[in-house]
Amino acid sequence: SSASSSASSSASSSATRRLTPQEMLARRLAEMEAGGAAAHTPSRTPKPAFKPQPLPQPAPIPQTAPSMEQMLSLLAKTRAPAPANVLTDTFGRKHTYLRISLTERCNLRCQYCMPEEGIQLAPDSNLLTADEIVRVARLFVAAGVDKIRLTGGEPTVRKDLLQLTQRLGALSGLKTLAITTNGLVLNRQVAALQLAGLNAVNISLDTLVPAKFELLTRRKGHDRVMNSIERALEVGVESVKVNVVLMRGVNDDEMNDFVEMTRTKKLNVRFIEYMPFDGNAWETKKMVSYREMKSTIEARFGKLTRLNDPITEVAKNYTVPGFAGSVSFITSMTEHFCGGCNRLRIMADGNLKVCLFGPAEVSLRDAMRAGATDDQLKHIVAAAVTKKKEGHADPQEIAATKNRPMIQIGG
Repeated sequence: SSASSSASSSASSSATRRLTPQEMLARRLAEMEAGGAAAHTPSRTPKPAFKPQPLPQPAPIPQTAPSMEQMLSLLAKTRAPAPANVLTDTFGRKHTYLRISLTERCNLRCQYCMPEEGIQLAPDSNLLTADEIVRVARLFVAAGVDKIRLTGGEPTVRKDLLQLTQRLGALSGLKTLAITTNGLVLNRQVAALQLAGLNAVNISLDTLVPAKFELLTRRKGHDRVMNSIERALEVGVESVKVNVVLMRGVNDDEMNDFVEMTRTKKLNVRFIEYMPFDGNAWETKKMVSYREMKSTIEARFGKLTRLNDPITEVAKNYTVPGFAGSVSFITSMTEHFCGGCNRLRIMADGNLKVCLFGPAEVSLRDAMRAGATDDQLKHIVAAAVTKKKEGHADPQEIAATKNRPMIQIGG
């Protein structure tokens, strides 16, 4: 009786444990292999039509995740065709937006992004090469991605940024090639990057006060960032946005000053709710909510006009009547937008991350370096996308969950 109870408990635990993307793929392939073998085994004696058939049983959950080599071997053995909808999850969300981190390195030390003690940088040999980045990008674009954003770290510190931009900009089917940057050196790069195919720029800037900039970033350079914003507008980049992470008692008194930037400039200023990541000392009381931001701005400028946003838009977009630009709010903490999420992330070390706030990752770098074909990579991507949850946890749970610092995930 005790043994039976123990076995039942073990089976229940096995059945309810969430599988990793590699475990899910292994189970799927095992089922396909078993199904394929049964389909080609002739039956000696036909069974009566009325005889009850046993229900199909799922393949057992692997006790340990298979290695990448084992996974590729299993894929080759089953010869499973590539999934038809690689980028569609179980909730019907089609992922058409890929963010690729080019480096973990940065020339600033922003408090909400980089832990004060710094991070252990991965050796260059662990990061994706230019050829690997282009290969992955080409695969995702062929599967339906039409927007790629280059992030970091700070993407402009990567020496081959211009060449990468040219190669990515030439991908057939890609509509938008964007970059998120701190703007320190963008001023002298943006014209060439635009000619190479870049058509959208997001510049991170959390204060308009030079002394406060030095405090927040632990570096100098405020004037250079302001020059980069002006230069991006001057050369005619299609979309120029300024990302502002609001922190109570730090820069929330500057909201209206940022809004003033949109009076005569075709600029989008985006206020971002402070989000928890490893090492950024997040607290609820530091966060300024979307409703509070909007109320503060409307008290100064009057009622904002809401724009028509597509379902996949992460920001709530508004204009101040009579202003040339626009104002947006990214409400990840108080009004999440998971239902329309169309984003996937590839980090500098080649790990695919399907949710910004989720710890689950799978290495495309390891797969490529183990000899994976494009079809095999599609299986790995599809398994990860299938595991994406319907929505992220609440802020307190996110803060308590082990994740990477923002600088390693890619902004």
